[in-house]
Amino acid sequence: MIKKNHISIFYLCLIGTLLVMLSCKSKKHVQQTAIQTQTEDTTGRCRLQFKSAKSLSKHIKESELKYDWLYAKADVETLIDGEDHNLDVRIKARKDSAIWISIQAVGLIDIAKLLITRDSVKMVVYVKKQYFKGDFNYINQLLNADLDFDLIQAALIGNSADFDDDDTKMKPVIDRENCQYLLSTVRKRKLRRINSGQDSLKRSLQIMRLNPDNFKIINNDFEDVSTNRSFHAKYEKFLASDSVFAPHNVNIEIKAEKKIDLKINYVRIEINQPQKLTLNIPKSYEPIPIKKEQR
Repeated sequence: MIKKNHISIFYLCLIGTLLVMLSCKSKKHVQQTAIQTQTEDTTGRCRLQFKSAKSLSKHIKESELKYDWLYAKADVETLIDGEDHNLDVRIKARKDSAIWISIQAVGLIDIAKLLITRDSVKMVVYVKKQYFKGDFNYINQLLNADLDFDLIQAALIGNSADFDDDDTKMKPVIDRENCQYLLSTVRKRKLRRINSGQDSLKRSLQIMRLNPDNFKIINNDFEDVSTNRSFHAKYEKFLASDSVFAPHNVNIEIKAEKKIDLKINYVRIEINQPQKLTLNIPKSYEPIPIKKEQR
């Protein structure tokens, strides 16, 4: 059970976690065969050829899931500072516009709904008859995190967060032990802060580990050493359907104000079907009294 004195901070943590952790599989019938990497010779040695940063960047963008609309349903297990919860989650999204999410406890009990846009975060907590209206700046201050719409949208479908593709901002590597490509980059949002003198390059890299067969992201890591914040996403059990490859299971670990682990299992996904993205706040509901917990 969720402790009452933690309920507000718990749902705000879900804003910064459940929204960033969802990836896609195709709506159509799925072949129950995982993608196998064929990159070694008969002696077991890795035979990957070096690819430039520009080449890897091009392959990543070409392999990304293209969509206008998204609908997904998932079973989610969360572990937040030692407290575990099982949730049913539904997501609706319009690319570059809005993300809507419904959170239910097992047994179809409505807990909360959220609507995220580029400049706003809105949430209704039905079990407390409360609501929250704010923006990412407030959420990031509350959780000591660094979230924004583009990061959430990218992780939602297993794509990369928007990054600068200048050669000086990227570094390609071959991991010959695992026979995979790696590409470290600087997110465009972070790069703007670096250029303005608000941040340093060494703090802000995104590191993507790629399947060499199809250049899908199988690990996506964000590290901020100076603040001890990190976000690690691992995409597993890739399934193939109509030349669309996507992960069926996603494991997430976030270390910020809270330590959060999520395990996501997809039970349904649809793309390019228009969705209704609205969230009404009942007039009788009160604003959530937010107080940052003392450490």
